[in-house]
Amino acid sequence: MSSRTAGAQVVATLAGHGVDRVFCVAGESYLAVLDAIYDTPGMDVVTCRHEGSAGFAALADAKLTGRAGVCLVNRGPGAANATIAVHAAAGDAAPLVLLVGQSKLAELDGPAFQEIDVGAVFGGLAKGVWTLRSPERAGELTARAIRVAESGTPGPTVLALPEDVLGEPATGPAPARFASAGCAPDLAAPELREVAALLAAARRPLLVAGSRVDTPAGRRLLPQVAARHALAVAGTAKRQDVYDNTDPHYAGHLHIATQAWQRAAFGEADLVVALGTRLDSVSTRGYTVFDAPVPAQPLVHVHPDPAALGRVYQPAVGLAADPVAFLTALSTLEPAAPQVVAQRRSWVGDLHQREAAEAVWGGQAADDGVVFGAVVAALDRLTGGAAVVAVDAGNFTSFVHRYYRFRGGGRLLGIAPGSMGFGVPAGLAAALRRDPDGGTLDRPVVTVVGDGGALMTGAELATAVARRVRLCVVIADNGSYGTIRAHQERAYPGRVIATDLANPDFAAWATAHGALGLAVTGEAAVEPALKRALDHDGPAVVAVRTSLTHISAYGRIA
Repeated sequence: MSSRTAGAQVVATLAGHGVDRVFCVAGESYLAVLDAIYDTPGMDVVTCRHEGSAGFAALADAKLTGRAGVCLVNRGPGAANATIAVHAAAGDAAPLVLLVGQSKLAELDGPAFQEIDVGAVFGGLAKGVWTLRSPERAGELTARAIRVAESGTPGPTVLALPEDVLGEPATGPAPARFASAGCAPDLAAPELREVAALLAAARRPLLVAGSRVDTPAGRRLLPQVAARHALAVAGTAKRQDVYDNTDPHYAGHLHIATQAWQRAAFGEADLVVALGTRLDSVSTRGYTVFDAPVPAQPLVHVHPDPAALGRVYQPAVGLAADPVAFLTALSTLEPAAPQVVAQRRSWVGDLHQREAAEAVWGGQAADDGVVFGAVVAALDRLTGGAAVVAVDAGNFTSFVHRYYRFRGGGRLLGIAPGSMGFGVPAGLAAALRRDPDGGTLDRPVVTVVGDGGALMTGAELATAVARRVRLCVVIADNGSYGTIRAHQERAYPGRVIATDLANPDFAAWATAHGALGLAVTGEAAVEPALKRALDHDGPAVVAVRTSLTHISAYGRIA
């Protein structure tokens, strides 16, 4: 029987599950894993500058590929730094596998040097936490970590790999990914007949599309089903790209700042079909977009994880099924009577026209810098809505959500929990996926980040330079932790403390890293700078001095 080290078995299992890229900060506790990757030509190692960044990049990679992203970190300090990505993956229902090089098994509970109790640290965040205590189980536990991360409601898993166990021999073949399919709804089942009856009777049906329909098949089926049944379609938080924003059935997206007119419009729906979303507090604005726990309208909730059904919202019909398979079923269902479809189209058309009118940048000036809407509008014009846009956390992102119209295959990378620091690592991951040798995303990649987030994980600009990827980083520089400043001004007017920032010259900062650095202080310079950055054959940073008073697309700071 063939034999390899447990570390090699871990790597062989990753490869057998289609993992072609891992993100890491190297550590001595898992050198056996790195050595095995050295002999695995199809696996790319991205060496990051901070474990939080590596975790965020792996999380973004998961969103792009639909498979678990993989991050490797060293014991104690490395694992602690990566906790932010585990928290974000849990909140965003995204598959992430964190492999932690652990202290030697023989020394655990000593305590050993840099030892970490992975169960205590990650038990409340991850879907599963395991420690490899026998080399023979290396493949089994690695495969389990991937499978659990990807199944049901996706999320993070953590596998600790003690240094001494990794070097021991492990026999047998490495587990590989096996074919699986989500539960498809039975068209003859009573629940499906009830859905068909609800849909036939509805005059204002709203389909809410979440992360579990964000697949090639889901994206293909959504417009077919919307057109067939005359449905309004709304994406959930950070999922506005799941549906072409210029399609006449697009009604907007649900997020933490969903505006009053839109909440009222969605409240007029007489049927809500929620597909592949948990209907979490972010997407429902604290469970207020629809009445909780019993919505005013019938709710059809379809999600692969039965635990997500009825957790807050009580559905009229709850289906633990594959949402894409459910879309397939809807695509074969006979549409409603012509007069009903005509009524729906009128309502859907009004919704889309109002949403589209709100998304037109009308121009706005400020005395203290560029209003960021001008930057986003220019970016939309230059890319035709087809870029991969990675957004960090902050009020400046409201301009992206409002004025960037995702179409032509454009993708949005963001995390609903709102963790700062996601933007630059996410852009790095997307830029690597667009390389000819690494993936198929042959389109511009843009990171939109605030000055606070840029200096949290902006060191990954050095990684982007080292990898020679084309990545445009747009920094909204207003010298403040703007979102907190806005809350501060509302709660304690005129008593600003702890939110002012002293920033470097970001253009010079970029140049020092080896990237193209451009500084913008006026609106006239926005579009030329963006065009130059997008055309640049390598990483580029466009630092825009932005208005602090006009901090959000939905209102001034004071």
